[in-house]
Amino acid sequence: MPISKQLERLYVISYKLTYRMFQPIHMVCVDQRTQNLYILAGYDEDLEFQIATDGEVF
Repeated sequence: MPISKQLERLYVISYKLTYRMFQPIHMVCVDQRTQNLYILAGYDEDLEFQIATDGEVF
């Protein structure tokens, strides 16, 4: 389950991807090994983001 810092960052990234860049989001999941939130987006699925438990985006 994502923590609040990850959810806050997920909201910001999702907003920018869908309403500003008009890019689809294909998948959002939690990596069970690292507890990072993983986002796969873009028309060609070429945009990848990871949100660490402290809210840092990779």
